[in-house]
Amino acid sequence: MSAVAHEASCIFCKIIKGEIPSFKLIETKHSFSFLDIQPTAEAHALVIPKYHGAKLHNLPDEYLADILPVTKKLVKAIGFDVDGIDGPGYNVLQNNGRIAHQVVDHVHFHLIPKRDDKTGLIVGWPSIDTNMDKLSQLRDKIVAKLEKET
Repeated sequence: MSAVAHEASCIFCKIIKGEIPSFKLIETKHSFSFLDIQPTAEAHALVIPKYHGAKLHNLPDEYLADILPVTKKLVKAIGFDVDGIDGPGYNVLQNNGRIAHQVVDHVHFHLIPKRDDKTGLIVGWPSIDTNMDKLSQLRDKIVAKLEKET
């Protein structure tokens, strides 16, 4: 394993180091994936960076760049790489902070197969009416910050 940041008390860091057993699926230089032991559906997996960061913005880009290719390989391995919008699907879920339902303070991505309405991730999506003028102002503010960073 490469010399990267780890947190001694982090359950995911302990899994990466082999101190806690896991049902490992794929391991790369930057990522580690394993089956979730409290799954919402069969083949529910976690993909984690081998770098301890509590939130997505805490990770170096090279760790983030590895996560989605690993997730894509897992999608194919579990047989959910079906074309078309009907039939089985899957969710890729990543939460940041307690208020956003993050429980383990180590960035992690859930790959959750969705075979039917009763298994897998169940999502509510409360939406609000949009004020187009305020939305335009918000966009301008965000774009201005982005332009300062590049």
